[in-house]
Amino acid sequence: MGDGNIHDWKPYGVVIIIQLIYTWVSIISKAAFNAGLNPLVFIFYRQAIASLVLVPITIIAKWGTRPKLPFILLLKFFMLALIGVTIGLSLIQFGLKFTSETATSAAYNTIPIITFLLAFLLRIETLEIRKIHGMAKAAGVVLCLSGVVVMAFYVGPAIHPLNHHHLFHQSGNSTGQVHSEGTWIKGTFLLLFGNAACSLWLVLQGSMLEQCPSKLLVTSIQCIFSTFQTFFVALAFERDLSKWKLAFDVRLLAVVYAGICTIGLVWYLQAWCIQKKGPVFVAMSNPLTIIFTVFFALFFLGETIQLGSVLGGILTVAGLYSVLWGKYKENKLTLTSSDNSNVQAAAQNAILPIHEKLEEIEGIICTDGSVNTK
Repeated sequence: MGDGNIHDWKPYGVVIIIQLIYTWVSIISKAAFNAGLNPLVFIFYRQAIASLVLVPITIIAKWGTRPKLPFILLLKFFMLALIGVTIGLSLIQFGLKFTSETATSAAYNTIPIITFLLAFLLRIETLEIRKIHGMAKAAGVVLCLSGVVVMAFYVGPAIHPLNHHHLFHQSGNSTGQVHSEGTWIKGTFLLLFGNAACSLWLVLQGSMLEQCPSKLLVTSIQCIFSTFQTFFVALAFERDLSKWKLAFDVRLLAVVYAGICTIGLVWYLQAWCIQKKGPVFVAMSNPLTIIFTVFFALFFLGETIQLGSVLGGILTVAGLYSVLWGKYKENKLTLTSSDNSNVQAAAQNAILPIHEKLEEIEGIICTDGSVNTK
């Protein structure tokens, strides 16, 4: 029983690790972009490093086996990499460049809501608007969208850090750089569209794992495809080869950390969680990133946080957990209904033999009280 309880808690521990890794990716990536690294070049390098790490591991793990990979399945993997990495992550990285780490972490909370909506459209999730759990889900969607609007159009006063030392300070630039209002709004909507692509990727990956249960193989194939895709996209938008050079600074740190931890480790852990608990469960853990980001920014990184990002994050988190509460109530009602059906079925099965025995006795005893010996 104890082992079972530990096993049940494993997914929760894993999603905390995932969100901690994502938090530091946002922090280090933002510093790298401020140091002059192109977001498209950054994504290509991180996918290439992840492929170099994962492909040999996959070959060793699958040595002696021949996984069936028909052309149609490979095409699905190609499209999955295109949606989740080449489009989704590219938009998110540009959104991070034009906003802040806190705004990016807050915007991550739109992923669960969009994931829920996509799952609803694909009939994976339900929405009964006349019931309390359905109203909670609908209210959560409204709150989340309100949070996005607040983040985009209300910057608000600055919240100054308790620690004024900038961990990733760059000469002539700072991780606390101020953006114009137009740039901030553009960055917020880039984050929203990028998160929408990642939400679709989460939902589609859930169905892909049913066709190909090997999480390691799924992750490796996506890394390979996305490496080639992002290379050609980055080359099309960044022709200056000097911008592709990496020195021993925060840019190299961001690429290596993101490639090994985010793609090589997080994708595998994320695929494991999706297989165990489903895509919505993984997306529901995203509010942890804004908590971690604000904590590290104020106490360790010396970052200035805009009030609008915090308020928008609070609204999106409130919306997220409104949907989560509605999902919990729905599951509880479904479980109760299933238990009642099982009890009724068991009672019916127990009563049926009694009826059969009574019919036997009635056949033996005649109406006048005499015994039928036939």
